[in-house]
Amino acid sequence: MHIRTVSPVFVGRAPERATLAEALASATAGAPQAVLIGGEAGVGKSRLLAEFLAEARAAGAVTAEGACVEVGVEGLPFAPVSTVLRGLNRQLGEELAEAAAGFGGELGRLLPELGGPTAAARAGRDEDERARLFELTARLLETLAADRTLVLVIEDLHWSDRSTRGLLGYLFRSLQRCRVLLLATYRSDDIHRRHPLRPFLAELDRQRTVLRVELARFTREEVRGQLAGIRGSAPSERELDQVYQRSDGNAFFVEELATASDCGGGSILSDSVRDLLLVRVEALPESAQRVVRTLAEGGSKVEHALLRAVTGLGEDELIEALRTAVGASILRADEDDSYGFRHALVREAVDDDLLPGERSRLSRRYAEALEADPDLVRADERPARLASYWYHARDAARALPATLSAAAAARCRHAYAEQLHLLERALEVWDDAPAEVRRRLPLAEGVESYPLCDCDDEELSFLDLLAEMAVTARRAGDPERGLTVVNRALRHMNERSHPLRAAWFWTQKSRLMRNLARSDGWSELATAQELLAGFPPSRVHAHVMTEAAGWRTVFDPRPEGVAVADQAVELSRQVGDEESELNALISRGGLLAEGGDGDAAVAVLRDAARRAEETELVSVFKRSLVNLVSLLEGIGRSEEAVADADRGVPIAYRYGLRDTESWLHGNRADSLFSLGRWAECEIAVRESRRTAQTPVSHALAAKRMALLAVARGDLETAEAELTRMTEHYNTFDVSAPQYAHPAAQARIGFAAQQGRILDARRLLAETLAVDLAPGVGRYTWPMLDAAAVAESEARGVPAAEPGQPAAISRIRACAASLPRSYPVWRAYALLVEAELRRAEGTARPADWAAAAAAFDGLTRPRERARIALRWAETLLAEGEREAAAERLAEAHATAQRLGAGPLLTEAERLAQRGRLPLTPDDDLDQPDSFGLTRRELDVLALVAAGRTNRQIAEELFISPKTASVHVSNILAKLDVTGRGQAAALAHRLGLVGT
Repeated sequence: MHIRTVSPVFVGRAPERATLAEALASATAGAPQAVLIGGEAGVGKSRLLAEFLAEARAAGAVTAEGACVEVGVEGLPFAPVSTVLRGLNRQLGEELAEAAAGFGGELGRLLPELGGPTAAARAGRDEDERARLFELTARLLETLAADRTLVLVIEDLHWSDRSTRGLLGYLFRSLQRCRVLLLATYRSDDIHRRHPLRPFLAELDRQRTVLRVELARFTREEVRGQLAGIRGSAPSERELDQVYQRSDGNAFFVEELATASDCGGGSILSDSVRDLLLVRVEALPESAQRVVRTLAEGGSKVEHALLRAVTGLGEDELIEALRTAVGASILRADEDDSYGFRHALVREAVDDDLLPGERSRLSRRYAEALEADPDLVRADERPARLASYWYHARDAARALPATLSAAAAARCRHAYAEQLHLLERALEVWDDAPAEVRRRLPLAEGVESYPLCDCDDEELSFLDLLAEMAVTARRAGDPERGLTVVNRALRHMNERSHPLRAAWFWTQKSRLMRNLARSDGWSELATAQELLAGFPPSRVHAHVMTEAAGWRTVFDPRPEGVAVADQAVELSRQVGDEESELNALISRGGLLAEGGDGDAAVAVLRDAARRAEETELVSVFKRSLVNLVSLLEGIGRSEEAVADADRGVPIAYRYGLRDTESWLHGNRADSLFSLGRWAECEIAVRESRRTAQTPVSHALAAKRMALLAVARGDLETAEAELTRMTEHYNTFDVSAPQYAHPAAQARIGFAAQQGRILDARRLLAETLAVDLAPGVGRYTWPMLDAAAVAESEARGVPAAEPGQPAAISRIRACAASLPRSYPVWRAYALLVEAELRRAEGTARPADWAAAAAAFDGLTRPRERARIALRWAETLLAEGEREAAAERLAEAHATAQRLGAGPLLTEAERLAQRGRLPLTPDDDLDQPDSFGLTRRELDVLALVAAGRTNRQIAEELFISPKTASVHVSNILAKLDVTGRGQAAALAHRLGLVGT
């Protein structure tokens, strides 16, 4: 029995084919492309892809296809990606192995043929392994597609697991400079409001590199062409009308109607879609129907050997039944000796037609067959499928251990969302499973090794399950669910006495509260520490104290925190927890630096980085390296910071830590900015943005670009970057000084350059009002410097005068609370005070001379140029013209080399007002006072005094119109935008009297 249901002639789709051809051409030219193809079930997505892939192969491209696999109601983690990589491996063989050399163990999670993970990775200690897996996958594809075009297809995205969506999203964002075309299909009619694919599609819509194509139904003429291809002759008008009306242009329904009519069923078809799809199934012999029904409950596809074991048919009988179903175009045979339905709609109709008892019985048969012979399915799919079969068999005693085993396998593949889903199922069947089953659960294989405490085995197993769920929810990006689980565990333990367990859960709650930006998490950590009182050292102690030390590093980095870090280090060593020890040492280094012992801090961090690299604790190594570079910059050792960042970037690349690359590029950019290497700084910031993977990293890149733009005087770019920074900062807690103070520094500098002194003051007040430690030297001194400059520049502005004394007092009070442990911090303290005295009109040459001396030996050209400029200004006011000219020429040369627009403008204006040469060739015979006439100077004096045009006219015996003309001329000559700025400039440059 063989029925042709597919037209050999490809009908329609000209615009869509043109779009795909254009995407292929762009990919072949070296620009990676991604196209999402949506459409209702049966509209022709797979046929369009099949035609296009044939054309791509004819053009020399290498193609590989994978499909999201439905097992019950959840997809197998990474199944389509594994299938695609397997297809590439079959075609490229040794070349793929060479491209994966050095990190094949990691990629073995997706393609077992490349090998297994390392021992450290199997231990599950590294929370960054998922990000590494994604980056290494991208790197593998980039390598393979350097000299050839790869066309990779993922079908049925509506069944995709969250981990697959995460990996695809990463590839869409991260693939660069390679010849890759990614194609994915999904059912648009299945994407209801709460479907998990909807937010994924919305996110992709914001990426300019991703195209969306929606396939429409066929027109009446296209249905005519399809019927003609299936039948081999044109349909009659009556038949065309009938098929078109009933199919409504859906290509698959056209095929089914045409086939049913050919089989003599046209007159008995009901209006039910399900009945339409079941017509040809019910026409099969009973043995073939039995196989089809069994296959429907097994998943999207079932291996031949497994199907034989479940059906119980003999080999010949099974093959004959399969041949019949394949010949009727109901099933299809795949290359890997598995079978699936030719169209998912038919499978859904057959599965829906089963009785509930039939479904559970078939699921049990699948589970029993798989347990009897595990080799019936691929090893990477076995745990998830077995767990699903037992769950749908409604056998809690068998489902619970199988589900926990599948959760462990999902964790090993970094499929955290799928792991959480499986753990939720384990929790669902927990109470239904017999107590003896719960007591002998192999949790050492199924969940992480959490700190043990005094409770019976069954109780311990349940708490282990909740502990694993809490950590998994955090890793899966679902802190709300994690918080719910933690609260449940804490309520559970309130009825019993498990203080050590409770302390561990309170520590997790602290993390989750910070992730959700609901608090800084200190009260939860304090509760955990109280619960530990009186107990001997344990892994719980080490964990809690390490978290407390890390908290202090971020939120309260005062020297007292060193004692907490020392305690964490000692506890970790006592219980043999090396990861906690290294993390505690990193926190200790940061706290030592804030306390003034920078040399010891650098030594601690370098040693921690060495040990972490030796033991493959990649997340610890990342933290040590990023903190080391930041610390070196913070204590004024910028050249060393650049060198360590340069050393760290290749290591981060080797480990596949793309976001760590972003942090290192960003920290490197900070040091390059300090060193005055602004062109290199901009390149580093762009690299930081290119490799950023989190809102934090994107926000920091925007902040750095804004600071650079403010320093250059590029206010348009600064405004755009500050807007971008704010958008990203809105997604996480930014109350810690390391985020809040540099952001305020950029905003204050931008407001000051726009003449918005009141906004600058408000920004500083709001930042300092947050209930934090008073600040840290690394981040707070530059913010105070920006605020002091804003007050200095606003001197004499009428609107600024009323609040200026209070604003200056606020800055001085904060400065008095800050440490001055390093030369760079002491230099900033003198610079801030000098700027405040300038704002008060009391600055003298000695103030600037002291600041200049403090910056000797520090490579901070921008600050030195500003000091030289201010010094020249005070020297000029005291009549020391020769010394003033020397300082001014120094400031002008540095500002010109840096491209510091605002400093350059100030230097040129001071030279013009004071008739000082900027270079030996300067001509000083130029108009004085910016070319203002005597009458304009008189008008400017009254503008500076706050007079209106009418008042000016009355005092000078001129008409208001003439006064208005004078004011307009003054604004133009001074190159300012308003009377307030003109008044401030006039006072600052001495163009008018007091």
